[in-house]
Amino acid sequence: MVPRTVLLRLLLLISALPWPLAADDTSLVISRFQSYLRINTAQPQPNYGEAAEFILAQARSLSLEAQTVEFVSGKPVIILKWAGTDPNLPSVMLYSHTDVVPVEQSKWIHPPFEAHIDGDGRIFARGTQDMKCIGMQHLEAVRRLRRSGFQPVRSVYIVFSPDEEIGGHDGAKKLAESEVFRKMNVGVLVDEGAPSPSENYRLFYGERSPWWLVIKATGAPGDGAKLYDNTAMENLAKSIETISKFRASQFDMEKSGLKGNGEVISVNMVYLKAGTPSPTGFAMNLQPYEAEAGFDIRVPPIADPEALERRIDEEWAPASRNMTYEFKQKVSVYNKHGKPVLTATDSSNPWWALMEAAVREAGGKLGKPEIFPGATDARYFRVLGLPAIGFSPIANTPILFHDHNEYLTKAEYLKGIQVYESIIKTLASYANDS
Repeated sequence: MVPRTVLLRLLLLISALPWPLAADDTSLVISRFQSYLRINTAQPQPNYGEAAEFILAQARSLSLEAQTVEFVSGKPVIILKWAGTDPNLPSVMLYSHTDVVPVEQSKWIHPPFEAHIDGDGRIFARGTQDMKCIGMQHLEAVRRLRRSGFQPVRSVYIVFSPDEEIGGHDGAKKLAESEVFRKMNVGVLVDEGAPSPSENYRLFYGERSPWWLVIKATGAPGDGAKLYDNTAMENLAKSIETISKFRASQFDMEKSGLKGNGEVISVNMVYLKAGTPSPTGFAMNLQPYEAEAGFDIRVPPIADPEALERRIDEEWAPASRNMTYEFKQKVSVYNKHGKPVLTATDSSNPWWALMEAAVREAGGKLGKPEIFPGATDARYFRVLGLPAIGFSPIANTPILFHDHNEYLTKAEYLKGIQVYESIIKTLASYANDS
């Protein structure tokens, strides 16, 4: 059997041949996607070196300018450039991340880094949806456009960044704060969105901010046979009950259709820590002095964060019940101008209308604009005031982000390339000074 590393190098050599040779060859398009998927970039030990080698080989095959920047050693940000005819116009930036989340191999019906294609044309691999598909669709769309003779008016940057799955602090965040990014003169950013189980693609104009809250309660320790007022466990239990009622009220609005998934404040308890350790586990006849719980809260930019913080201070962790709290992470819902971190979807933002038109031009249907329920690297650019649009050209597909048996069909992947071809052509041809 030929070693996988040898096969990868052979594919890189094939990819480096003049692009017209393979532009319409579906098998080569799928093969390149499989090769990228087979590079194991799962956290916590992503193989960024092999991924970078693959991406840079693709850039050479497309005659794109390439720059590799490591704000943190061993974590490359790869910036590819297709120069436009008017370098004075703000550029278009197409963004994807190279890392993927870990896998439980035993839970997969096919090995998660083999990119197996089953009889129904489903490609099984970690990253098929989140989000190696999009990075490759960017490159394949450029391949098609170059073959057609298209020349962008605006420069187009295709960026591959590390560590999104662990917060993006050493990737997107440092890029957004850098002189490198300032010189790119970006006018609009397109990042990942989410798959749609329906025929409608989804466009996202904002995302919820993570607040990771830890609540601690203290109280008098003592004999487990006695009844005490304001024990640590009692105080924490009261808070958990109050938080659960708030969570239910938010969930009810989502289930009734009054608000979308990204428009409610979600609260989920992620850990509970209490008890006095003993050689056999925990002492069953001691009431502990302290107890704590952790909560993953996601706050939409349309919510009132001050009101939520008052609720936490007065109801969820009141000092009158010997309670304290701290945020392990608290991302603001406001940008640097003090406004909600949202991308405008009205006539004040021509990029939104252009994006919608491009998707429809490619035969895609769209649902109403949404707020992304999780967090993406787009937040680091949106907080600067830049218009950032979340979009994944994946329809008629179950949402399998971070799930076992993540897959994408060949047909949906190929259709996404056509959609991105339309998006790049439309955005890069916009000649107004925006």
